[in-house]
Amino acid sequence: MTDVPAPRGPAPGTPFRIGNASGFYGDRFDALREMLTGGPLHVLTGDYLAELTMLILGRDRLKNPSGGYARTFLGQLEECLGLAHERGVRIVTNAGGLNPAGLADAVRELADRLGIPVRVAHVEGDDLTASLPQGVDGARPVGTPTGTLAAHAYLGGHGIATCLREGADIVVTGRVTDAALVTGPAAAHFGWGPRQYDRLAGAVVAGHVLECGAQATGGNYAFFTEHPPALLRRPGFPLAELHEDGSSVITKHDGTGGVVDIGTVTAQLLYETAGARYAGPDVTARLDTVRLTQEGPDRVRIEGVRGEAPPPDLKVGLNRLGGFRNEVTFVLTGLDIEAKAALVRDQMEAALAAAKSLPADVRWDLARTDHPDAPTEETASALLRLVVRDPAPEPVGRALSGAAIELALASYPGFHVLAPPGKGAPYGVFEAAHVDRAAVDHVAVLHDGRRIPVAPAHDTLVLDDVPEPPLPAPWPPGPTRRAPLGLVAGARSGDKGGSANVGVWARTDDAWRWLAHTLTVDRFRALLPETAHLTVVRRLLPNLRALNFVVEGLLGEGVAAQHRFDPQAKGLAEWLRARHLDLPEALL
Repeated sequence: MTDVPAPRGPAPGTPFRIGNASGFYGDRFDALREMLTGGPLHVLTGDYLAELTMLILGRDRLKNPSGGYARTFLGQLEECLGLAHERGVRIVTNAGGLNPAGLADAVRELADRLGIPVRVAHVEGDDLTASLPQGVDGARPVGTPTGTLAAHAYLGGHGIATCLREGADIVVTGRVTDAALVTGPAAAHFGWGPRQYDRLAGAVVAGHVLECGAQATGGNYAFFTEHPPALLRRPGFPLAELHEDGSSVITKHDGTGGVVDIGTVTAQLLYETAGARYAGPDVTARLDTVRLTQEGPDRVRIEGVRGEAPPPDLKVGLNRLGGFRNEVTFVLTGLDIEAKAALVRDQMEAALAAAKSLPADVRWDLARTDHPDAPTEETASALLRLVVRDPAPEPVGRALSGAAIELALASYPGFHVLAPPGKGAPYGVFEAAHVDRAAVDHVAVLHDGRRIPVAPAHDTLVLDDVPEPPLPAPWPPGPTRRAPLGLVAGARSGDKGGSANVGVWARTDDAWRWLAHTLTVDRFRALLPETAHLTVVRRLLPNLRALNFVVEGLLGEGVAAQHRFDPQAKGLAEWLRARHLDLPEALL
């Protein structure tokens, strides 16, 4: 392969422009081309990994040991590698998944076939599946029925930085933190050292905003109705203009759809976070220090971010096969919905017990989607969902499907199901563990085969809770009106393993005064009764006029286990915003 000079970065004193072209495995295929052709960039990132994705790739690797990476990235690159090379744009992606070396080789083969001279490096060391270090809590032996399918430490950005400093055009990683795709290029470009925590923390915050793609440009946004539908029909992907001091401006290419404002950036900052400390392998970013300013149309400045030393341990994502599951949804139409549900439930449980195949876990959920005197059959119907799980396939297979089908002419009037039950399928479980960072061999593997070890963090800090900041002055008493919370507050929710977070923010100081005093943990539980029996932790982020709630255990064993109707808690925030309470008329 012909050696070529490394792409040039921006001139001194000008911003370093990092874009994003993927927020998950399956995101918009054309985004890579759109970002390369839409305007100037120095680095283009792609985030393909999530907890569920690692499980999917783990199952792929069981079928094909040479697989285990996001294959769509290769298809995107085949169309766009020449564009990136012509424009001098470096590409950094975690599409390597469980096999970054395999994807790096595939990219080299693609480049050779296309005749494009690029240098491809990769980062490895995150994969702990074959030999889990001692002291990893929650790990089960590999190869057992519920054994670990994939165990990966979350690496930071310094391995990426090493690859770029050594001249890589494309850097492929496995499991790194999402923000590392931005902190690595920033550290390489600006020459940041591992102890420049404020600068690194600023890049972490910018990376967290970029990582989910169009969620920063109006996608999944609480106040979407305030913008013309045509504007949000196809949101552009975001980019960050980073500065040497760690500050940044979040924006998008001119002429693309969507919107970037304080609200869209705030929503993404609150997504899948916990409290004031946002811990990562390179730095702990203090979210309570973030300051946002609307600098102009589609331009939000992030500044003031403080950083602290990272924790002594690295997070490890453990994905394992949890057992087998099956489900069937009964349609209950018209009158006597509760009685119909009780009858079919009694019949199913009796049949399973008689067959001596009652699954270990049985869950019934009745969704009252029916309306009285409904104009259509669908709106006259409720849905009764039965979900079963068991370590063995038999109790959730033929025994369940047979019992359901045999009731077709022997149960409630109007009996039918949404779809015939299948034979059951394996499901996965995600667990978070931690391991001493010294037990992980973080290595940058360069285009010429050299392997450069990446040293663990020099300093670490055991993280305690940040003292709760003072509440703002309470909102004065006055006339109220019963109305949805969402009229005065935005929210966004997401999943972290078996827990869910709901970030709620106000858009004015007056609304913040009311929100901070009104939306207590007790009020939150009352508005969302599904959380009433669970541990709920509230954290204040006054700079963002935001509250962040973490609901522990709401999602059971994680998204792959499909514990509830909304297994990733994507709609939890919108349910909260739809709940009614007494709102001050002065805020409406």
